[in-house]
Amino acid sequence: MPDTALDQRYSDDHATAVPWEVTQEELATAGVYWLSTVRPDGRPHVTPLIGVWLDDALLFCTGSQERKARNLAANPEVAVTTGANALHAGLDVVVEGPAVVLRDEPSLTRAAAAWLAKYGEEWRFEVRDGRFHHASGAGVADVYRVAPAAVFAFGKDPYSQTRYAF
Repeated sequence: MPDTALDQRYSDDHATAVPWEVTQEELATAGVYWLSTVRPDGRPHVTPLIGVWLDDALLFCTGSQERKARNLAANPEVAVTTGANALHAGLDVVVEGPAVVLRDEPSLTRAAAAWLAKYGEEWRFEVRDGRFHHASGAGVADVYRVAPAAVFAFGKDPYSQTRYAF
């Protein structure tokens, strides 16, 4: 369990810290995440993607020649966000930490099963040579694991900012 703290500076007077279990559920059930990386020249790069929350980490995949993979090769630190696109309802979550390529085939097999369970047949992957191979033959991808260094949950009714430290 992470250390959990409500930041009262950014929270309503009657707000309480969002329980970690609630934040984990948001991470597990989100359909789309936004990955922020840094280009080699220092400019930000943000892209939507799909992923799974598995074994206390966020997993996503990308081809080795895509911009995000090239950015990660130079700087593995990322922020991944998800949440509700509403001002007065829902929970927004930010995960910060290094994105590390996952090559362990038993872990990748579990990850492929999680992708299939969450997103259906469109996202069926076969695991070979430490990578995801799209079942349709459409491509090969590396899987990245982001074990959080910190997670932030932003509640909106009431407004709150909860920080989880790992």
